Amino acid sequence: MFNWEFAMRLWQIRKRNVDLERELRSDLELEEEEQRENGVPLEEAQYAARRAFGNTLLIKEHTHEAWGWARFERFWQDLRYALRQMRRSPGFAATVIGTLALGIGATAAMFTVVDHVLLRPTSYRDAGRLVSVQETNGSDYNWPSPWLDIESWQAQSKTLREIAFSAKMSGRNFLVQQTMGMEVDAERVSPNLFSVLGVQPFLGNSFLPANSGSATGRNTGTIVLSYAAWSEVFEADPAILGKVVNINNDSYTVLGVMPARFRYPESSGETPQAWVPIQLGIDDASRNFKAMQYTVLARLSPGATVESANTEMSLLQKHIAAEYTDAGLRKDHSVVRILAYSDTLVNRDARSALLALQAASGVLWLIAVMNAASLLLARSVARQREIAMRGALGASRGRLMQQMMIESLALSCLAAAFGAATAIASVRLLAHELAQTLPVPVPATPDGPVLVALVALTVMSALLSALWPAFMSARTSIDVAIRQGGTGAGTNSRHQRGRSVLVAAETAMSLALLVVCGLLLRTIYTLRHVPLGFRTDHIVVANLSIPSYRFAGQNMTETLYRPLLERVQHLHGVEGAGLISEVPLGKTFVLHMEMQLNSSTIVAYMKAVSPEIQRVFGFRMMAGRFFGPQDTADSEPVVVVNEAFARLYSPDPHDPAMVLGAKIGKSSPLRIIGVLDDERQKTVAAPAVPEVEVALPQITPANGFYRPIEGTAMDLAVRTNLPPSEMMPDLKSILRQASPELQNATLTTMQQIVEDSYGSQRLAAHLLELFATAALLVCMAGLYGLLAYVVAQRTRELGIRAALGADRGDLLWLIMRQAGAMLFAGAIVGAGFAEVSVRLVRGFLYGVSPHDGWTLAGAAAVLITSGLLAAYLPARRAASIDPIHALRTE
Repeated sequence: MFNWEFAMRLWQIRKRNVDLERELRSDLELEEEEQRENGVPLEEAQYAARRAFGNTLLIKEHTHEAWGWARFERFWQDLRYALRQMRRSPGFAATVIGTLALGIGATAAMFTVVDHVLLRPTSYRDAGRLVSVQETNGSDYNWPSPWLDIESWQAQSKTLREIAFSAKMSGRNFLVQQTMGMEVDAERVSPNLFSVLGVQPFLGNSFLPANSGSATGRNTGTIVLSYAAWSEVFEADPAILGKVVNINNDSYTVLGVMPARFRYPESSGETPQAWVPIQLGIDDASRNFKAMQYTVLARLSPGATVESANTEMSLLQKHIAAEYTDAGLRKDHSVVRILAYSDTLVNRDARSALLALQAASGVLWLIAVMNAASLLLARSVARQREIAMRGALGASRGRLMQQMMIESLALSCLAAAFGAATAIASVRLLAHELAQTLPVPVPATPDGPVLVALVALTVMSALLSALWPAFMSARTSIDVAIRQGGTGAGTNSRHQRGRSVLVAAETAMSLALLVVCGLLLRTIYTLRHVPLGFRTDHIVVANLSIPSYRFAGQNMTETLYRPLLERVQHLHGVEGAGLISEVPLGKTFVLHMEMQLNSSTIVAYMKAVSPEIQRVFGFRMMAGRFFGPQDTADSEPVVVVNEAFARLYSPDPHDPAMVLGAKIGKSSPLRIIGVLDDERQKTVAAPAVPEVEVALPQITPANGFYRPIEGTAMDLAVRTNLPPSEMMPDLKSILRQASPELQNATLTTMQQIVEDSYGSQRLAAHLLELFATAALLVCMAGLYGLLAYVVAQRTRELGIRAALGADRGDLLWLIMRQAGAMLFAGAIVGAGFAEVSVRLVRGFLYGVSPHDGWTLAGAAAVLITSGLLAAYLPARRAASIDPIHALRTE
């Protein structure tokens, strides 16, 4: 509780000091007058009065202690002295501040990312009580849940207080305003979803509670918009409530607008969102393949835990699974898994990468703190005579330690300011990599938790960096320090060992960071040299937001795709253009298919491609042919498969070409006419899986491939002999002419898509490059600063050696030998530390062993060479010492 009386006393401190000064001066004048009345001459009366009155400074200090002000005055005295020391030694201050700023900035940047992604990824009320309910067969894969299962859980579960469910609206969805449409992430949700999340609309109302016996009947034809959709499509119209809007060709009445930062699902990216109520249908009354499948979210009951919920739901599901008539479905839905909702937002690779990078930033911070401690320790040696004089004048050990701690705190505060700027710049610099890897956006502005972490890092940096130097200085014998004096006072073995240990520890941790960084860089190098199976140069890719609602009842191939390709192919600089439902290594859309081949069920990726796509990407044929002009809607349906498909389903695994001529499917069989060489599909590190490609001209509304492929996603790939930046404006213009919604297509290059496919590996490599480089610089700065102080402290000793006949080479070797010993000791310890650190990134390595000796040797060579170069300057200065000047040094 805040003490207002104490605050008022502090506010009046200056006034009371003035009153005290006036009172002391009045008492001294009275004493002087009394001395004169006793016959003391005027000149001697002043001295006699002061002797009789006593030490006025001591009286002030005792009075301030009685008032409770002495502690604060000492703090401000020490702070002003610390600032004067920084002004007197700007080089030392800049080194310590820069070192700590790197450590604090790196740690703050990573904490910002970890905080937003792992610690508090949701803005929902009491998010720790939210859980995801998943049905599975016991494997890592989970299946969506049918309504009948959800209804049973709602009726029987005691550990789940509220259960909500949702399903993404199929296809591409556009929020239509007059002649324009903006793509939105549209979700069908249960009426209680927003109440389960604990979020109320910013404007209007959420969905009404369902009637008994009906999940959503009271909400028919209503919609809730996200703040982004309301702002961007309707220009934040305050009269939006009650108006009718369209999602594709369906009309809805606006019920409410959600708050600005609200998103559900959280991992839906930056696309504006909209929510409509789920309308249960006939298919929901069964547990067969036609039943709607929902994502389930629940809030734990008071006192319930994830463990207790798992135990209860496992027992309930045993009875529910028995209601499935299909054996395969019964197995797939036999187990219920309860997970904390926040744990489902980040995949395992991204979580591991973030935790490993947070650990790496922590190591860099420790290196920076130890480097600052080493510099402060060396500086305290130079100030031992000053510290001893303060002790001789009555300063206690605690008072001396307080002074040094406040000096360190002042340095840390300045470092924190620069570190915060470094953290913000780092997050902005890596914004693209973070967006490609993480499911939620990471703002580049500090908020409450980040500021608290920054303050904690500042205080901890000050304490850890100054505690040892302050303790060592306070323990120094006063008489010995005063008697020795000069610059040689601090060269005792205890201080030297302490400084050497700190530098060796810095070196060890720096080596660990360099080794981990080297392994990841070798991984990226290896991935970039993996044969992709296609060309990436001079290819511009447009991810099209297909407005399928505009082409309802039409053949999109004839009305949209063919005219679009003809226009693009006639652009200046275009060598070829084609359409594909998803480019290799893309992240837009992929369709799994199950069909019959030779009485066997096959499972494979399925893509729709135009015949021109082979020319764009340079796909190589292993056998047979690719699609051509002869493959039309009226010709025999044909497909092309990849080598992985052919090897798996060919009658002879050693001869994939034998799959040619085989037919896929029963009612409308597709003949295999070609086998493509394998390509990298989802990631560069993963081998190819079976894939079937269908000719786009042969996909018509009459066959089953049309709706899931043509109306959902399509990528336009263009090979050009112009720079991509020159081609993109013309492409945007043609896309806008083809359909207004296509102007929002994302344009990028194929090379960028390949880069983005490295995902968390590239993010980890980039950040570790920064951390390792910073650690190397900090280590070099620490070694340089330490040896510079050592040379300054040993100036007299080095002069004596030179006077006794030591040549420049001997003095140079003396300092370099000391540096080499610290570096080699640190490298030996660091090798063991690196072996442990590599375990954190083992899952990200590709094509390189975690215990690669060449990487360890290379990192050690870089570290030792850099350290010796940093040591050379102070060593050369030591070798250049003038013996006459050195012998005169005090």
